[in-house]
Amino acid sequence: MMDFEKVNGLIPFYENLLTERQREIIKFYYYEDLSLAEIAENLDISRNAVYDTIRKTAQILDRYEEQLHLKRDYETRETAYNRLLDHVDDEGRKILQELINREEEI
Repeated sequence: MMDFEKVNGLIPFYENLLTERQREIIKFYYYEDLSLAEIAENLDISRNAVYDTIRKTAQILDRYEEQLHLKRDYETRETAYNRLLDHVDDEGRKILQELINREEEI
């Protein structure tokens, strides 16, 4: 399976592109730290079905990032905003902070 932290970082950017079932399983595994057996029991499916869904969904998330770059671009903008904060006056900081807050809402 893909790196845990990598997948965990991609979920917020692409979760709405997943099916409801994929989203449910991936959140149980990555956010709630449930085992494959616990997820299987909760959803009344096989442990193997849970494993396959997690593996395939992680690949899907990785493919989305390779094509859309939402996470990478967000991190690039965030770095630029933070660098700018050191070089602007109070009014500029206020405007940059509004931009940062708006990014986080999306």
